[in-house]
Amino acid sequence: MEDDETKYVLAIDQGSTSTRAVFYDHSGRKVIESTKPLSQKNDKNGWVEQDPDLIWSSVLSAISSAMIDARIHPEKIRAIGITNQRETTVVWNKNTGKPIYNAIGWLSKQTTGIAKQLREEGYSDLIREKTGLVLNAYFSATKVRWILDHVEGAQERAEKGELLFGTIDSWLVWKLSDGRYHITDYSNASRTMLYNIHELKWDQDILDILHIPVQMLPEVHASDEVYGTTENYQFYGVQVPIAGIAGDQQAALIGSMGLEPGMVESTYGDGAFIMMNTGTKPEISDEKLLTTIAYGMNGKVYYALEGSIFTAGSALKWLRDKLGLISSIPGSRIAAKRSNNDNEVYLVPAFTGLGAPYWDSSVRGAIFGITRGTNDDDIVKATLQSIAYSTKDIIDTMEADANIKISQLGADGGASRNSYLMQFQADILDKPVERAADEETTAFGAAVLAGLATGFWKDIDEVKSIHEPGKLFTPEISSQEREKLYHGWKRAVKAAQTFKPEIN
Repeated sequence: MEDDETKYVLAIDQGSTSTRAVFYDHSGRKVIESTKPLSQKNDKNGWVEQDPDLIWSSVLSAISSAMIDARIHPEKIRAIGITNQRETTVVWNKNTGKPIYNAIGWLSKQTTGIAKQLREEGYSDLIREKTGLVLNAYFSATKVRWILDHVEGAQERAEKGELLFGTIDSWLVWKLSDGRYHITDYSNASRTMLYNIHELKWDQDILDILHIPVQMLPEVHASDEVYGTTENYQFYGVQVPIAGIAGDQQAALIGSMGLEPGMVESTYGDGAFIMMNTGTKPEISDEKLLTTIAYGMNGKVYYALEGSIFTAGSALKWLRDKLGLISSIPGSRIAAKRSNNDNEVYLVPAFTGLGAPYWDSSVRGAIFGITRGTNDDDIVKATLQSIAYSTKDIIDTMEADANIKISQLGADGGASRNSYLMQFQADILDKPVERAADEETTAFGAAVLAGLATGFWKDIDEVKSIHEPGKLFTPEISSQEREKLYHGWKRAVKAAQTFKPEIN
């Protein structure tokens, strides 16, 4: 124990637009954090791609910067935990380690046609029953199929065992270990639309439907295992245990201590993701929420219900970068408080379609209720409110599906720093919202898994004892006002769904 008090756990938090390396000490304190921006390739058709080698370079750069700034020697690193953007798909050559195509991002729409064909062929129910997921291009399966279809000779090479598939966690473990380990954890496997969450194995029926060779797929492990060690110059010859993996939203649930059935956590990033811990038995949603694996810990597999909001914090970036209505993201709070309209403006931020519980990729963004008196501040306020309304859509659905009354919502992510959004979220939910003391609980969740796997922390009770509670926001509006506001939102969504682009 005394030795561990002088050591650190390193969490790699690899996201859609940035990579972070965060060091935690034995008290759970964040010692140093280094963030490196990461570019995406976007086009007008909704394609989102990234260079896998640049993702890896950003990880190396973030780790190096943090170690140098904090003067941490590799021998002081007790373990490495990884949390990652989920569903984003990489296919690489097993022998050379080189990607055969760009990573296809989780939000990319380029595989929509494959998903549509699968639905038309009648596979929706089978995939839902086996994987807990809605058949959608959002998940990895269609992305793998697209790469095999569009890279010359890829199908044949895959069948010969020359190609490997992985989500970003698998890619990073492969690179950190210099190609020794091709693995993933339960939480990431459950997001591929290829994994049977009941039998805990890759589903051969789905693989056959998509003609994806099983030899491409990583070995699936628990989230709190020691998978191997680094074999990379980055750690100057020191073999550091790679010891914990979870997809970003699952890691946020762990990092916010949402470890009991009924606990709910929402991460407000570019998108927003709301996850409810449902314990060791999967709850199948009647309302198109996702049933997924939360994590594998202490020899048990824990499940969750999840709802995904495709556009949240990215809508604020749109206000800043495309419309110029705010000069900075924090400025949205000031603008919203400056607005003095009666909340009659509704913005439906369906820039890439609507996620749960609607799952309608054909909807486009819309603004309703504009008058001659509407100004910039009103649009900004409506954008923030849209995030809270979308979250309520999912929370209400979760309560109905799981037959559990949610008493409180945990919140983290960049947009959770906006106190106007958090207060309006509490108001429209009629529930307290606890904002995490550290807005980025994903990295802490990865650190917890790595620390538990290596004995850095002896058990989860020790972790809970060092977890710092956050700020609580409590409801302040009347039930009549709440009902009126939410009714307006539902009307706006319905109107947006009615006005869809014409298909030529």
